[in-house]
Amino acid sequence: MQPVNIGIIGLGNVGSGTLDILADNGDRIAEKLGFPLRVAALCSRGIAAKKLPTGFETAIRTADWREVVGNPEIQIVVELVGGTGTAREIIEAAIDRGQSIVTANKELMALHGPALWDRAIAAHINLAMEASVAGGIPIHAVLREGISGDRITALYGILNGTCNYILSRIETARIPFSEALEEAQARGYAEADASEDLDGGDARAKLAILTLAGLQTRVAPEAMRARSIRGVDALDFDYAAELDCTIRQISRADLKGETLFAEVGPSLVPASSPFGRVQRNLNLVVTSGHYGGDMAFLGAGAGGDPTAVAVVSDLMFVAESLSAGVRSHWPQQFLAPKVSCDFETPWYLRFLVRDRPGIIARLAEILSAHELNIDAVLQKPGFDKAALPFVITLEPCRDSQLHPALEKMAALDFAIKPCLCLPILR
Repeated sequence: MQPVNIGIIGLGNVGSGTLDILADNGDRIAEKLGFPLRVAALCSRGIAAKKLPTGFETAIRTADWREVVGNPEIQIVVELVGGTGTAREIIEAAIDRGQSIVTANKELMALHGPALWDRAIAAHINLAMEASVAGGIPIHAVLREGISGDRITALYGILNGTCNYILSRIETARIPFSEALEEAQARGYAEADASEDLDGGDARAKLAILTLAGLQTRVAPEAMRARSIRGVDALDFDYAAELDCTIRQISRADLKGETLFAEVGPSLVPASSPFGRVQRNLNLVVTSGHYGGDMAFLGAGAGGDPTAVAVVSDLMFVAESLSAGVRSHWPQQFLAPKVSCDFETPWYLRFLVRDRPGIIARLAEILSAHELNIDAVLQKPGFDKAALPFVITLEPCRDSQLHPALEKMAALDFAIKPCLCLPILR
């Protein structure tokens, strides 16, 4: 059979990894597909200085992406430049010219995925983005094919490897948050400015993509609440252990009727659960189906090689679809739900106070006034009375019911700082 011609734009870590896989594994890929994938064009700003694997000598080499997009020989454009400016131009131009797309661009797909998807559907071309979320987990393939017969109602995930590394290191070594962050930065898991990871922006963007693919809902990332992990410290893992739990950054989206309950943030999870057992920089995605129940998918969340594997897998899927004459694999209708963070869960409240008589009574009074029931009070001995930590856990209540009480408690004169408030997910 005739080869399917591809053009790769962007030759950073992921682009280079993609080329390495195509060079090393090209014969097996051709055997699986029944035809070869032919790299017909390569584009990078520094293409002249790039040392490329052997086997791509006949490929067009250019620093101008327009020489790839619109080339009548190229059937699939691989966008690996990142960002939301030029990358969007590339994808839109390719769609307009009838070229299918493979992208690893999380930021672009989170912000503009629905519009790009609509455009791709109208043009009858395939747009694949497996590598944009949890690169080592084929979650889009699972949603698109593996469990497509089910009706997915909820998605839960550990979607940010940096946060998971930091939290699992605090858990295992009982080191301060600042030390775990420095270690993550030294290992290359976290940027010098890790705000997008720590404050939930990265995971929220990925959750927006998953809700699009899994729940067929259009949700802007900023519509979902993101809570930071910065307030979590080693002491919280001691108290979590008392509750047979640990702490992870959890992304969750639960579709109930026309409302999508969604947020990202640190949460207590059972230590024995799949989430509790995920260590270091791995990712985990759990889907809840109306018929099939819960399914869990574990793998590397990022890195050049796992992401490149996802890109090549998407290339194979799109190439096979083109060969079969199939032009679109996603629904043409998406919901635009109301978005809420008003989950009903038990809660973990960790206070830091100047110790004196009557503190528990005053807090209990405020909680009672807001119809909130205390489940337990935990206090470990040996701490300085001038900065005394202790924990109150609450029976299940809604987020909207709890937060007015938290505002009142933060204003109390014995509170050194606002309490750390984490949902307990069972």
